[in-house]
Amino acid sequence: MHMIRNVSGMRRLGVFVSVLAIAGTMAACSSTPKASTTTTKAASASVPAGLSVKSFDVNFSVMPKFKSLTAAGKGLVGVILPDTTSSTRYVSFDAPYLTKAFQMAGYSSSDFKIDNAQGVDATELADAQADVSLGAKVLIFDPIDSTVGAEVQSYASSHGVAVISYDRATFQGTNTYYVSFDNNQVGKLIGQGFVQCVSDWGVTSPKVFQLDGGQDTDPNAVSFAQGYNSVIWGSTTTPLKAGLTNSKGYTLIGDQITPGWVNATGATIFTQQFTAHPTINATVEANDGLAQAVITVLKNKGVGAKKIPTTGQDATLQGMENVLQGFQCGSVYKAVYQEAQDAVSLATILRAGKTPPTALVNSTTTPPKGVAGTAQPASLLTPVWVNAANMASTVINDKFISATTLCSAVGASVCTAAHITP
Repeated sequence: MHMIRNVSGMRRLGVFVSVLAIAGTMAACSSTPKASTTTTKAASASVPAGLSVKSFDVNFSVMPKFKSLTAAGKGLVGVILPDTTSSTRYVSFDAPYLTKAFQMAGYSSSDFKIDNAQGVDATELADAQADVSLGAKVLIFDPIDSTVGAEVQSYASSHGVAVISYDRATFQGTNTYYVSFDNNQVGKLIGQGFVQCVSDWGVTSPKVFQLDGGQDTDPNAVSFAQGYNSVIWGSTTTPLKAGLTNSKGYTLIGDQITPGWVNATGATIFTQQFTAHPTINATVEANDGLAQAVITVLKNKGVGAKKIPTTGQDATLQGMENVLQGFQCGSVYKAVYQEAQDAVSLATILRAGKTPPTALVNSTTTPPKGVAGTAQPASLLTPVWVNAANMASTVINDKFISATTLCSAVGASVCTAAHITP
């Protein structure tokens, strides 16, 4: 803070000012600090009224309301995305949406920094260390796996930096927040969509194979599987043992994890399983990439549309094509524009030294069984199941998927049937 200096050798004042007044003025000058600009801004800035997980629309209308809070805060916000391969979203949506959220909240280009670790743990940790050395007060990062997640959190914590674990949880430390969609609900939507699809497609005596996500590296994958297993099988165990049945007459042929979420590995696993168990007539996949891997195998085996259900999440372009063409039941849509705004909003609040409102930090996330760590405060958004019936009003309306590109791939008549206009 800037202090007002004591005055020495003051000139004699006129008769209208008393000696007592002079003494009082000098005492005030010597003992009372002048409030700095930063302190004044911090005191006057506040969290936007009514802020909650429902505040984030496709127009980013809430973000300009953070400008005074952005001005009151100080330090860099570092963002580290995990890769460019596990999902196209990180390049196509997360990076531009995060940039837009920062800019609309009043950040200058020097106030935030966005990197991509390209799937390398050492790079993600190095990016975090570099951000801290540049004066980061908050890190937003999507951990490639739980190992580097713990390393980044530990390093940030040792330097007094708040952490927002973005999309994937980091169950470590005491100053870590989680921004994502409700992962268990994502799994439940997959399970519900699968069950409905089995009925709609007329699959009799379902012989089910499940291709789980990368539970070896990603705690979220465990939560997804727990969600769909609870709906389909009435169990939260993952992976499940073959031979399990349910009251609907389903039989589980197999349930396997896809290490590291690698789609090519998923294709190999399913090829082996479908060769060994040709009676498989229904499948559950943890995301659209794995669904595409399975669909490719099925097409190569001559399996037609609406014969063997597949599922997914991420609402990718390929996934939406598969849905409209009858090879995939649906996909879980997680609106990235909501997640990006949520993360930037929380970071701005923490950067300014404010307390996040409970309507924003609306939950906690707890490590799945078998995963080390502690519960963390979480801001959880609501996912949506997308199929042909609501595709136009969700991913197309939000411009998450280009109607022109989609319709070019599947044909105008298919889009017309789904009420999609290119």
